[in-house]
Amino acid sequence: MAIDPNSKHASDGGAGGPAVAQGPPTGLQVLVIEDDPAIGKQLERGLVRAGYRVSLAADGSQALLAGPADVILLDLGLPDIDGLELCQRLRARSAAAIIAVTARSEEATRVATLDAGADDYLIKPFGFGELLARVRAVLRRVNPAETGQFRHGALVVDPRTRRVFLADRDIALTPKEFDLLACLAEDPGRALTRQEILERAWGGHWYGPSKVLDVHMASLRRKLGDPALIETVYGVGYRLASIE
Repeated sequence: MAIDPNSKHASDGGAGGPAVAQGPPTGLQVLVIEDDPAIGKQLERGLVRAGYRVSLAADGSQALLAGPADVILLDLGLPDIDGLELCQRLRARSAAAIIAVTARSEEATRVATLDAGADDYLIKPFGFGELLARVRAVLRRVNPAETGQFRHGALVVDPRTRRVFLADRDIALTPKEFDLLACLAEDPGRALTRQEILERAWGGHWYGPSKVLDVHMASLRRKLGDPALIETVYGVGYRLASIE
């Protein structure tokens, strides 16, 4: 895919779409801030093919109302808010990796954009393969240990963003419920003892009745909407159910 800043149209090299190497789905969220609907939709299609979850914002106001993201693709030439100001505002409220995408190639603009909080700077026109490589690179920089996600069938547990997805549903959990699920997701199928879970989820500082674990697990099962996903191992503790 090449983005032409002069015509504001994109060419993907053929009717079959961009020739992008397909890796495993990442489940990571990308916010595309682009005022040209054609370019925004094309970026969305390519990123979704590559396994990312994508949301679109046509201007700065929409971007500031958007949900959490792991990566932000920011077009500096927006109609309502100056690109540098928006970059600063996004950085002040989010730890997401920000890639400025623009036709402006002057060194002073690149320096100002990076100083405003961007992690990278991509000049139009560009190939879609290069864009994906830049996304992977900034993710490695902001999280050197890779994404650190735990995957088990349709369940995705992301310790970095503390978000949980099940069959593409974003599951809202309390901090303690997330900690309990992350313990189980680290090693699906392995039975963890009640004491082991309590020590890991409460940091070794729980001295009350262990019944509190059952209460949290019951709430976690309800929120996941699939009680069978977390199995009770009688006399031992809990485990994440095996997937046939």
